[in-house]
Amino acid sequence: MSRIGRLPIEIPAGVEINISDSNYVTVKGTKGSLEQQLPKEMLISKEENQVIVKRPSDLKKMKSFHGLTRTLIANMVEGVTKGYEKKLEINGVGYRAQKQGKKLVLSLGYSHPVEMEDPEGLEVVVEGQNVIIVKGIDKARVGQYAAEIRFKRPPEPYKGKGIKYVDEVIRRKETGK
Repeated sequence: MSRIGRLPIEIPAGVEINISDSNYVTVKGTKGSLEQQLPKEMLISKEENQVIVKRPSDLKKMKSFHGLTRTLIANMVEGVTKGYEKKLEINGVGYRAQKQGKKLVLSLGYSHPVEMEDPEGLEVVVEGQNVIIVKGIDKARVGQYAAEIRFKRPPEPYKGKGIKYVDEVIRRKETGK
């Protein structure tokens, strides 16, 4: 039995979950609503204030879908109640970030500033000149946009310059002197 998949998902007060016949799940909460098509094979049921996910058989594919389906629903519930955020930090002389309306403008040592348009449903906040916070209710979209920002100038191992996650540790190398 999947250790994650067998755990019930508690539905907090103020959250409404609708499950259609084809496992199309809609979650509405205080921060917004999320909807997602989940694997049709899984048996998703709502009992009182819990959502329970069961698998039809013990095939390898069903076992892997079991934990995945439960985690996706749990992430949707957490997203509409608390939301998600990723913090990025910019290190380097002259490297900085600023907001101009719905655009994030990054100065990263290139000959031109890098401009990124905020995606729909995500909020980007700049603290000071070197901390970027990406907030939203969809965990996958928050992580994807944070990864796209980081990709503009990944941290390098010699001086540590570039964009990194706040909790990320950069393995440093010695210079060949």
